Amino acid sequence: MTGRLYGVGVGPGDPELVTVKAARLIGEADVVVFHSARHGRSVARRIAEPYLRAGQVEEQLVYPVTTEDSDDYQGEIDAFYEECAARLAAHLDAGRDVVVLAAGDPFFYGSYMHLHKRLAHRYPTEVVPGVTSVSAGAAVIGKPLVERDEVLTVLPGTLSPDALAEHLSGGDPVAVMKLGRTFPNVRAALEKAGRLDEAWYVERATTGAQRTAPLSEVDPDEVPYFSLALLPSKPRPTARHGGEVVVVGLGPAGPEWLTPEARAALAAADDLVGYVTYLNRVPDNPRQRKHLSDNKVESERAAFALDLAKRGRRVAVVSSGDPGVFAMASAVLEVAAEEQFADVPVRVLPGLTAAHAVASRVGAPLGHDYCVVSLSDRLKPWSVIAERLEAAARADLVLALYNPASRSRTWQVGAARDLLLAHRSPDTPVVVGRDVGGPEESVRVVRLADLDPSTVDMRCLLLIGSSQTTLTPRGAVFTPRRYPA
Repeated sequence: MTGRLYGVGVGPGDPELVTVKAARLIGEADVVVFHSARHGRSVARRIAEPYLRAGQVEEQLVYPVTTEDSDDYQGEIDAFYEECAARLAAHLDAGRDVVVLAAGDPFFYGSYMHLHKRLAHRYPTEVVPGVTSVSAGAAVIGKPLVERDEVLTVLPGTLSPDALAEHLSGGDPVAVMKLGRTFPNVRAALEKAGRLDEAWYVERATTGAQRTAPLSEVDPDEVPYFSLALLPSKPRPTARHGGEVVVVGLGPAGPEWLTPEARAALAAADDLVGYVTYLNRVPDNPRQRKHLSDNKVESERAAFALDLAKRGRRVAVVSSGDPGVFAMASAVLEVAAEEQFADVPVRVLPGLTAAHAVASRVGAPLGHDYCVVSLSDRLKPWSVIAERLEAAARADLVLALYNPASRSRTWQVGAARDLLLAHRSPDTPVVVGRDVGGPEESVRVVRLADLDPSTVDMRCLLLIGSSQTTLTPRGAVFTPRRYPA
């Protein structure tokens, strides 16, 4: 009769967190197996030491390589596990019961699983779960890990920063394992996803060497492998007294331009309402409902969101850029002024505007007084637009022109250019920014006289300089803060 193989989780570090069953099996085993690096120290054996007994056979499995010192890590590690499996099989064939110790849980990023795959089909096997470092981490920082319909994501720090940032952008709780040398990439991904301020660092949880801190304060040179990053559950109100509408600015492009405040509001919402193109930028969450609509039904969209909130739902209405700049905030507030929605609270959260994003790409063209005008005549007549352009030109203000053109509006850019040329030098710098922050970003600076309407579409934003706006030989554009007397 062969022996029995046990994969036994011994928890995150504190020997008192070893389960009763795990302690019994460790003490009864004929052979106790543990992994270590070449330095010979084993975290799992240290945890299990109080439960060992005299006379047991101990098998130490020493990893031969790390990813840093091998050109064929996977090949060498596969050969190592084949050799280890053969060593354990010899004990099992001799009728000895074998316990393989695993820090945390054997099937949660554990080395035991590689032996299990090679031996479980040949010998009677049992896996004993253990307390994971993720659960221990939440316990030692004293913050709930996951609540209600939230989704917990567990990530290895070995992913690329872009892949990490994509997973982190959802807003739900996250645990990132295997820090050590991966810590700089993990920190960069948290920053890119706008979640660095939420993250906690936990090192050697539940041991005498335990350390916790806000992750943003941790020195990358002092991060061991046995540490993790936690983004726990966000605090929720204990009682719900009704719905609300939060109008959220997504910024002009990717998640790196979404504020932490806006991200938190999106994560807390029950319903997301918005123009389909903008709403598709928000990652799907299985507990939320998305309500997508066309870009020409702003009042209807606002009324729909307010009605949901009136029925007790937490609603986030999304806008690109800043919701108060040619976007949904005014539409929602206008409808919210109706008597039927008098009791529905409305909040507006700012976002990075397209004008500021484009300006940042060339320097500081908005460094002095400026005005913002939409060239769309869908909601106001062109005569009003022309009067405002004329007034701004006479006042020598820098202009930020939103909605310059569309498929059905093709002449307004040329008309605006000709009107401004009556008051501005033909050499006035014009910044044309298209899809800034997106995959098709392009930014160019042209003379006002050379502005070609055929190169401008709805995804563009124009910045028209004043008489003081300067284009430097290095291509930077700025408007001085001092104006000549």
